Amino acid sequence: MIKAREEKLQQIIQWATANEEIRAVLLTSSLVNPNAPSDKFSDLDIEFVISRFDEFLKDDSWLTAFGRVIAKVVENEEAFDGKNAMRMVLYDDYVKVDFKLYRIAQFLEEVQSNELQEDWDVGYRVLIDKDNMCAAMQAPTFQSVLIKKPTKEKFSQVLNDCWWDMTYVAKCLARDEIFYARFMTENMIRTDYLVPIIEWYIAIGYNWTISTNKYGRLFKKYLAPEIWQQVEQTFAGSSIEDNWNALQATAGLVHRLGTALAEKLAYPYPAQLEADIRVYLQKLRSNAV
Repeated sequence: MIKAREEKLQQIIQWATANEEIRAVLLTSSLVNPNAPSDKFSDLDIEFVISRFDEFLKDDSWLTAFGRVIAKVVENEEAFDGKNAMRMVLYDDYVKVDFKLYRIAQFLEEVQSNELQEDWDVGYRVLIDKDNMCAAMQAPTFQSVLIKKPTKEKFSQVLNDCWWDMTYVAKCLARDEIFYARFMTENMIRTDYLVPIIEWYIAIGYNWTISTNKYGRLFKKYLAPEIWQQVEQTFAGSSIEDNWNALQATAGLVHRLGTALAEKLAYPYPAQLEADIRVYLQKLRSNAV
């Protein structure tokens, strides 16, 4: 797939070079970020700066110039406040290309901004620049995706909300409502609370100079094996008992990482809240409520 991806990139460059409507082409994201992992599954993230933008958006047949399209997702200007559009495409050679499409005026506005937008700050390479529009682009700093130290208020809010939402999971399990229990576990507790807690735990050891990529992609790389094993135990199957065990593992992980963070950050930890919620969870599990 790496060979197919490189061939696809060359096809795009050749096509864009010959197409007068395409005035500039950039490659962004992990393939041009020295700090990001990339492998055979990594996408091509391509940005086109287009002269006749409105006309260009009316017909997506240009996508077939790079192969047979298996699937695509279309996002027009409305999704991006009128600044650009997206065409996310999977081809029959299984190379996925995310095309970000810019009007010239919007592209130049971004170039002239005092702050480099995140898509560029994580890395970019100018592939084509027919009108020298990219000359003023700032160099990427790779800082925008670094994990940021939480404020005391943010730390408190995440820990309090995490323990609070565990009660919803427990009630769902006690009612045999697995679907809502899984929603609360994955969409709320894991995404909104566990991910930032684990990010903070890792980043504090690197003096806040690290990224673990989106939604914990690199957690396993940076966590000690025994902690990663505890993280794995927070994932459950479909049985109610499995989910009770996963909830208990989640509580243990939040305590372990949360108290360690509180000590290092010199922030208060909600110990009494945890103690009371743990009693409540246990009573629900044992049908004592």
